Amino acid sequence: MTVKAASDTARPLAGLRVVSMAEQYPGPYATMIMSDLGADVIIVERPGAGDPARQFPPFFAALNRGKRSVAIDMKKPEGVAALRRLVASADIFLEGFRPGTADRLGIGWEDLRAVNDALVYVSISGFGQDGPYRLRPAHDLSYQAAAGLLGKVETPWRLSDPLATADLSSGLFAVVGCLSALRQRDSTGQGSYIDVAMMDSLVALMATNLHPAANGIDHVWIEDEPGYGVYATLDGHITLSLSYEDWFWASTCITLELPDLASLTADQRRGDSEAIRARLQERLLTNSNGHWARLFAETDVPFAVVATVDDVVKDPQVVARGMIAPVDSDGVRYVRQPLTIDGRRSGPLTGVPQVGGDSVSILAEAGLGHDVIQGLLDAGVVAVGDTTSQARVDDDSQHNTEEHK
Repeated sequence: MTVKAASDTARPLAGLRVVSMAEQYPGPYATMIMSDLGADVIIVERPGAGDPARQFPPFFAALNRGKRSVAIDMKKPEGVAALRRLVASADIFLEGFRPGTADRLGIGWEDLRAVNDALVYVSISGFGQDGPYRLRPAHDLSYQAAAGLLGKVETPWRLSDPLATADLSSGLFAVVGCLSALRQRDSTGQGSYIDVAMMDSLVALMATNLHPAANGIDHVWIEDEPGYGVYATLDGHITLSLSYEDWFWASTCITLELPDLASLTADQRRGDSEAIRARLQERLLTNSNGHWARLFAETDVPFAVVATVDDVVKDPQVVARGMIAPVDSDGVRYVRQPLTIDGRRSGPLTGVPQVGGDSVSILAEAGLGHDVIQGLLDAGVVAVGDTTSQARVDDDSQHNTEEHK
């Protein structure tokens, strides 16, 4: 199949409008996916500094390319009113405040469904909207600890380059929730309220680990399998990733010239895991990553060389799949989403917006008139990215919004 880049109108979520006040990681990750799939994503930022994640420009750029930005002061009633006008023509709204905060601001579920009863409203929080931890502050590592991911970790411990699994998984579940709610809306015409918790998301991912514990069943851990692990080589590290497959184990042992181990079954390997690992490690240390990679590829051994991020961007598989591609508007290379639909790749079409860089056009699309927008700018309720443009609003900033209704 010929793979092509999807145009704006050809992407599956084209025509959907998403308004997001969920900052930093889970919300931006969720809306990045929806943006790449064609949705018009508007991020509502604080005037001036914007999303706190802008303190880390590469991090912010990776999550927010392809979106538009409006800067609104939500501490002012006029700002709340402007947001409600914006949400009136939206399909999805996301917020990432602590439980209760959105209600206090006047932008909770009941507030916004009153202006748009077809709205899909998503709250992303650490521990969810109820339960004893609901107001507890935390970041990704603490959610991992609470959900059991670190139960076998020895202290002191620190990842050199941690993956924010709670942020990422909750962002993914937020997208699943949005698409499910939109499907339901097709038949009912009504929006939905979605409660996404980071800890819940990790607990869900831990299903195969937690099921035995919940039912008093002994659990065989995959790390007990010596053919599954990271091993040092002469010049780096390499992984072996067979599980229960005796045929892969046999080919691994033959390739490593350890024929006396080749006939061991999975149960036998797990029963003497430590000694077998030592044998594998001793053999793998005799040569380089490149040497073992060539042999393993030829003999059908499940493996991969441990790569750095610099290695990944040049990896021939990543290049062949087009996973990192430039955006014509700024020439910067971004990581696209791993979805190829009908031979068309999803990905951003534009770069990173300035804080409030689209404020005027977005509010005009929401139906606010020239004088109203100018009044909001003059009062400091709304800001624009280019401060030299803030003094006046051009009459030609009005846009037809029928396609978004």
